[in-house]
Amino acid sequence: MTSKELVIKTMRGENPGKTPVYGWVAANLSQQITDEFGSVANFEDKYNFDMAHIFGGPDPFRKCLAPLIAKGEELTPEVLADIEFDDINSLTDYEDVKAGLAHHRLRDRFCYVQTMGIFEALNGVFGIENHLLYMAMYPDELMEVYRKMADWNIENARHLIELGVDCVHVSDDWGSQKSMMFSPSMYREMIFPHHKRMVSEYKKSGVMVSLHSDGCITPALDSVVEIGYDFIHPWQENCNMPYSLYLDKYQDKFGILGGVCVQSTIGFGNYERLESEIKRVFATLKHKRWACCTTHFVQDSCSMEELTFAFDLIRRLADEK
Repeated sequence: MTSKELVIKTMRGENPGKTPVYGWVAANLSQQITDEFGSVANFEDKYNFDMAHIFGGPDPFRKCLAPLIAKGEELTPEVLADIEFDDINSLTDYEDVKAGLAHHRLRDRFCYVQTMGIFEALNGVFGIENHLLYMAMYPDELMEVYRKMADWNIENARHLIELGVDCVHVSDDWGSQKSMMFSPSMYREMIFPHHKRMVSEYKKSGVMVSLHSDGCITPALDSVVEIGYDFIHPWQENCNMPYSLYLDKYQDKFGILGGVCVQSTIGFGNYERLESEIKRVFATLKHKRWACCTTHFVQDSCSMEELTFAFDLIRRLADEK
């Protein structure tokens, strides 16, 4: 069974025995990993990563907003509702995605490609505080922006699916440490419909669809089921999301990635706790719809000794029947 087959079977709930392994290790540790292993790719090969999270592709705002920023114009929902987002159809914008797919296909990995959601994508434009304020002050104008964002995302995903991705991965942070950043009713009215439309379009092509949303998203989990996501990352246990909730209510609805918490477990030099937590999570989730993964990017406080200690253990436990 290839890594790709392992991930698909796991996320479908078919219990293939082994556990898929992945980790967000590159963003803060690329140089350290390269110094130790020669490249990040060598690290991924050493631990036989079963998944590949590929970044790249076009940006909707880089060109269209540049003149407005140069003039110092305030970027409000009204402004974005009246401009055309950047072109999505230049195939040269997808070269980095094509290169990533070519590399990981040689290793038969499950390839999921980062795409934009609705809320998170616009935080960089508005600023997150302004964005939350605009949701209350300018809901109609913002809904038009969200509609345009969803249209752009659907066309972007069309190109990615044509390139042969296994999964469209939608990144849209909704949660804070203990709750969502907006009310469940506001989420349901303003954000949910666009995710529902996007995922429906993506699934017409037969690919899997996953959601990344940091923090506590418990109030939105029933909506995640309704939208049709195949799996989510992370299931963040330390953000009011106990594994008991997943096992009791959602394990037959979608799969999860996570289990190695960057906020409390890895990167703190506490090897006893690190080992204990990894073993506890495997004992809880092995043979479920779960892939072992870090909850986010491992921070640069993590030494190479600790990183290899963690993944030596993860790989051993994942391969056990």
